[in-house]
Amino acid sequence: MALERAYAAVCREAMTRQVDDARHQVVAGEDVSGDGASAEALGRCLRTRARQLAEEPDSPLFFGRLDFEDSEEAGDHRCQRYYIGRKRVSEHPAAPPLVIDWRAPVSRTYYRASALDPRGVAVRRRFGWAPWSHGAPEDLTGLEDERLDHARGERGGDAASAIVAAEIERPRLGPMRDIVATIQPEQDNLVRSELNDSVCVQGAPGSGKTAVGLHRAAYLLYTFPERLQRSGLLIIGPNRTFLRYISEVLPSLGEIDIAQLTVEDVVARHPVRRADTEEVAVLKHGGRMATVLERALYARVRHPEDSIAVTDGSYRWRVNSYDLARVIDEVRGMGVPYGIGREHVRSRVVTLIQQQAERRAGPKSVTWARKIGRSKPVAALLEAAWPVARPEEVVATLLSDPAVMEAAADGVFDAAEQRALLWAKPPRSEKSATWSVEDMLLLDEVAGLIEHPAGYGHVVVDEAQDLSPMQCRAIARRSAFGSLTVLGDLAQATAPWSARSWREQLEHLGKTQVTVVPLTTGFRVPAVVMGLANRLVDALGVDVPPARSLRHDGELTVSAVDDLAGATVSAVRAALDREGSVAVIAADDAVAATSAALRAAGIETATAEEIGTAARVTVLPATVVKGLEYDHVVVVEPAAIVESEPHGLHRLYVVLTRAVSRLDVLHARPLPEPLADRSPAAGGA
Repeated sequence: MALERAYAAVCREAMTRQVDDARHQVVAGEDVSGDGASAEALGRCLRTRARQLAEEPDSPLFFGRLDFEDSEEAGDHRCQRYYIGRKRVSEHPAAPPLVIDWRAPVSRTYYRASALDPRGVAVRRRFGWAPWSHGAPEDLTGLEDERLDHARGERGGDAASAIVAAEIERPRLGPMRDIVATIQPEQDNLVRSELNDSVCVQGAPGSGKTAVGLHRAAYLLYTFPERLQRSGLLIIGPNRTFLRYISEVLPSLGEIDIAQLTVEDVVARHPVRRADTEEVAVLKHGGRMATVLERALYARVRHPEDSIAVTDGSYRWRVNSYDLARVIDEVRGMGVPYGIGREHVRSRVVTLIQQQAERRAGPKSVTWARKIGRSKPVAALLEAAWPVARPEEVVATLLSDPAVMEAAADGVFDAAEQRALLWAKPPRSEKSATWSVEDMLLLDEVAGLIEHPAGYGHVVVDEAQDLSPMQCRAIARRSAFGSLTVLGDLAQATAPWSARSWREQLEHLGKTQVTVVPLTTGFRVPAVVMGLANRLVDALGVDVPPARSLRHDGELTVSAVDDLAGATVSAVRAALDREGSVAVIAADDAVAATSAALRAAGIETATAEEIGTAARVTVLPATVVKGLEYDHVVVVEPAAIVESEPHGLHRLYVVLTRAVSRLDVLHARPLPEPLADRSPAAGGA
């Protein structure tokens, strides 16, 4: 232990020098010779590196060690020793690393080596650090060796790791933390998938699917920096509460500048000042809406009624209406975006004129062709046959004009649905329109039909089971030439338009050739809690296996009470006598009363907007807890949660699986039927 603490001190000093050297290079780089553009590029690179090093959170610099044996199986690593950490640490850039980044190729052996397949490793050492340690040498509190060579020690190569178990079960406060020290082999397979591979993870509660997606993002940025710096990487979460919760994971892994957005952020074009009813929202989120919008846009394309004549000096070139109509039909059949199609029409009409001109007067220059393309007759043709289109104009006209709606929605929406979609008070123009959240999806769809948006090299989508077809299409446009990591759980599908199968959802996302990988083993939710939640699975109407848990240390209490407010206060007070975070989860319309009861009892509480702080107790509506986790969860009145929405049983399944250690279920009304069944439930190891 003394030797390892001394090594930690050496690494900490080297890391401090790395930060100081980066700052010095920024100053020294200001005097670099060379042209201005090169100097600016170098300065930008040096400033970025210095900022990233300075902003990386302090944490233990290593969590593991590999000692390779003296054998052919060890290959180039024969007799070598490597410390594995969140980032590379060295005394200077040319020196051998003191700590190897967990994403480096050799680090893969740390996660994959086993007694059955040691991969040349003699000993894998894991380090235990004091909770919330910033990496001070004295915070190193334990070490654990696994002998993977043929002369195994007492623990044996397949023995469970007490340090890994302690890290997984460590009390949770504040934002989500990384799992880099505890990644399991099946998770590592997904994390290290190739950049060009799209992956879909059907993950049970507590199986680490969100962490897998975030670590995959960090791995790809490390392994393919140039490609992803050009094309970018995007993280999409279900809501801002969730994004606040995961916000510290990537910085802790050394990745600072990554966009983390909701779908609403991605498609935002205007302030949202109007709310649609649920009926209208469901229609706008549905895949049928895409057909209607495409029809509404291309209804503007018409065959010209007359020929055109273009004056060219002493010549006059004419293109008849039949040839113009043929051009329109050919371009329409190409399937290119509307804006590109308009330019194709221009180009083909110019070609028809150029063919006439060259038969009479010889070859024509590019300048001549451009002049003809900008001529008034050609411009007038385009305005009549393939006019410029703006998304706001197309959508506002569709939602305002019954005749336009009827023509575009014929055979897609029935008359009642068409009337529901129409604005009650049409605006005087699209510039005065007030838009809803759902309208942003419609505008984005039309904008994508007119011109493909800039895409990302990789997109990670969490809670993807709740994406609507139109939201999926918006994401697909951002990843048309890149790959996706799709994360979710069909059992946790709570939106009115939620997916029933991954195949259907992947088709909407534009990725049909994707393997769906199940993660059914939970590392976070204790078996006793998972067993209760699994009673709901058969009633959810989705094809997912019951989740199983490797943890047997949890506690579960289900209590029928007369005074919900008083019982909630008592449960929270008891929870505060233990370590860790506490969440009180209730139906949305009961949150205010629950918070008031706790405050009246002198218990300080945080709200959903304050997630990410170090508050011990947070009171949350059931609709925002997806993806979150707490040491102790108090669920208030399950029947009210189920009754509050059509997918209420799915929502309750989400709520019950937020607990990491202890779950209290308080009810004054009868429990929902699946929970009232007292027969044994699956969920243990």
